[in-house]
Amino acid sequence: MNVPDSLRNADRHGAVVRTLDHGGESAIVVDFGPDAAVSSDVVGSTVIVVADDRQFEFELPAGATAVSARNGVLTVSE
Repeated sequence: MNVPDSLRNADRHGAVVRTLDHGGESAIVVDFGPDAAVSSDVVGSTVIVVADDRQFEFELPAGATAVSARNGVLTVSE
């Protein structure tokens, strides 16, 4: 799964962006930090992420089936 451009640019704001591949499944993980207030919503095929005062919007990557935000970490997984 490819990291959407808007999330790739999140590292400019101190976030750590990684892709994980394990057992034929992949995930995009963005760690905004333990104190970040992160929420996500999916509207149609658009994912909207708000992390503190920053907002990121991107198309749900092909193959992605779940989006979650917990403890400052956004996860997009297959």
